[in-house]
Amino acid sequence: MLNIQKTLEDYYLRLQAHPQYLHVMTLPLMQRWAVFIGLFLLSQILVFGSLYVIFDKVVVIGFLASVLAGLATGIGALPALFFKNISDRLFNGLLGAAAGVMLAATAFSLLVPGLDYGEQIWPGKGLWIVSAGMLIGALFLHFADSRLPHLHFDSVSDHSLDSLQKISLFIIAITIHNFPEGMSVGVSFGSGDMKNGLVLSIAIALQNLPEGLAVALPLVGLGYNKWKAVAIATFTGLVEPVGGLLGITMVTVFASILPIAMGFAAGAMLFVISEEIIPETHSKGRSRVATFSLMAGFIIMMILDKILT
Repeated sequence: MLNIQKTLEDYYLRLQAHPQYLHVMTLPLMQRWAVFIGLFLLSQILVFGSLYVIFDKVVVIGFLASVLAGLATGIGALPALFFKNISDRLFNGLLGAAAGVMLAATAFSLLVPGLDYGEQIWPGKGLWIVSAGMLIGALFLHFADSRLPHLHFDSVSDHSLDSLQKISLFIIAITIHNFPEGMSVGVSFGSGDMKNGLVLSIAIALQNLPEGLAVALPLVGLGYNKWKAVAIATFTGLVEPVGGLLGITMVTVFASILPIAMGFAAGAMLFVISEEIIPETHSKGRSRVATFSLMAGFIIMMILDKILT
């Protein structure tokens, strides 16, 4: 655990000492952002071009959807530019809605099609294949959550850790939870069902909005530059395209594992919802707002799934 944290700190310090990085940081703010955005766009052109040549347009669209879903974390962090905190009632409502959206997406865009594909590929065994995938996904998150050092959002006010440690632990925590979300988008597009992939990517994007805010606001409260806090929140969401790329290429190359991959993604997301999101909405006592927001989020995604059918 300490080795992982020390490695992250070493990479961060090396980056800060690199001549090119120092040169970029001396540029005016707008030029500095232009450089970072330009590098990001260049990397995306290289990645998308390679995917199109090696695979097909469905893989490219799926990866793009996972990128946009990940960037939603940065969009959700933007209110941190104007506020240092928001009311618990509002934040619980946002997280509750995110949980409802994720539950509906898990049911209608992963489990239902996963069972259908399971019966097609493994007649008579689809239910058990998907169920096994769910258990594997939940166990994966369980072991990752217990073995890797990270902070839960309710621990961010602990000032016994220095800022660099907090950043590294936050990034690890969000990586643990965002990776399977990105993977679920990739798996869904890899099935060839554009509708399910689109619905799921929208659901992940909506869920990422309050998550980005949950990352940025505590950092601003600790004295971080507001733009830097938004950038860190955006960065944490960009692990999702990595999971998306893995998921979509995996099921495209090995179509027979699609049902278990959908079950894996569903189990991992259910673990996150039950372990992190719902308890957070009730961490300061029962929250009826969060409960009704969860129902509203579920209904909205259910309607969206039906409209896009």
